[in-house]
Amino acid sequence: MMKSANAEHEKKIAAIQSVSLVKNGMVVGLGSGSTAVHMIRKLGEEVGKGLSIKGVPSSEKTAQLAKDLGIALISLEKAGKLDINIDGADEFDPQFRLIKGGGGALLWEKILAHNAKLNVIIADSGKKVNALGKFKLPLETIPLATPTIRAQLIEMGLKPVIRKRDGKTFRTDENNCILDVDIFGVKDIDRLNRTLIEMPGVVETGLFLKTTDLIIMGQGDETLFLRNDREREPSSK
Repeated sequence: MMKSANAEHEKKIAAIQSVSLVKNGMVVGLGSGSTAVHMIRKLGEEVGKGLSIKGVPSSEKTAQLAKDLGIALISLEKAGKLDINIDGADEFDPQFRLIKGGGGALLWEKILAHNAKLNVIIADSGKKVNALGKFKLPLETIPLATPTIRAQLIEMGLKPVIRKRDGKTFRTDENNCILDVDIFGVKDIDRLNRTLIEMPGVVETGLFLKTTDLIIMGQGDETLFLRNDREREPSSK
């Protein structure tokens, strides 16, 4: 229980710290998941004090929370580029590569990350790993193709499991399925990602390999700023 309580504290202080990067007039990508909830609540407090921003949500759940807190929302189409995108992660490694999608919002999350000038990840220290794969990798798949994709993944030794919720097949905000696969021990993550995304019916993977600019990590009572100095791909600038 102590570890869980500490993780929640670390999430909260990282999330609160991230809001200090948000300035008047910004368009802000609003992530999804338990850590992002802390960020959105703090952002709502600041909006209540006069901060003027517009948010672009990464899930229906996030959109509802933001609305409840009085945060003005706009579509990504109207926003164009996001000034900043703040989101959580299920894992991150020393190369700033992430696994995301534990909450099932990976597709919208990756779209926002791709269209942001600055990508900030907020996390507790338990999300830091030496190698990705302790957390199962989510794949968003078209329902029609999910059974055949699952069969291919079994042949690859990736032990796919169709995500369920309340005894029913989980569906994303785009009405797709999620396959959670075991990539523990995979050495070439980039190659695996290319292989998976090329499978017809795979909409997106939960591997975020080249989008992260800054990780704010809670550690005990401190927050650490981990900056990625590597140049981002031109398409992400």
